[in-house]
Amino acid sequence: MDWLTQPWPWYVAGPLIGLTVPLLLLMGNRRFGISSSLRHLCAALGSQRPFFQYNWRVEGWNLAFVLGIVAGGFVAGVLWVNPHPVALNPQTASALAQMGVSADSGFVPQELFSWQAVLSLPGLVFLLLGGFLIGFGARWAAGCTSGHSITGLAALQLPSLLATVGFFVGGLFAAHFILPWALGFLR
Repeated sequence: MDWLTQPWPWYVAGPLIGLTVPLLLLMGNRRFGISSSLRHLCAALGSQRPFFQYNWRVEGWNLAFVLGIVAGGFVAGVLWVNPHPVALNPQTASALAQMGVSADSGFVPQELFSWQAVLSLPGLVFLLLGGFLIGFGARWAAGCTSGHSITGLAALQLPSLLATVGFFVGGLFAAHFILPWALGFLR
């Protein structure tokens, strides 16, 4: 039962993610992404704003997918939780320790994801600012990482390639420059 509590290797998880595209095509859908799900949810709940006035049922399967993500997160994080620390590269563990983050506290470091950290003024500011930037970026890029990097690249769309390169460059920049600054600010 080790496969339930350990991360799956890339050569298993990657092809399973890649099979999403042919499965969507067989279902008659050509688009996939998570950022549009909030729009579908607002439309389904009856928002009167013009942006939400469309037939959300056409993309209703996306809401079921998001519900599956939430349920899967609960199962993986609560029911099948791994009691052992995450196996990190020693250099990564050392870099995190220098920034004040314990590498042996699991997938979500308590220094960042505890109620005490989130409900502090700096934690709340970063939570709100990060959420705003993610939402703004997804709208500005006309999609999120899953939409562009999975279905957009599979459809050989140049804008999706540019967006995916931007996601990686932005992630590297954030990991090397913004994260150390932010962790120093949160202490």
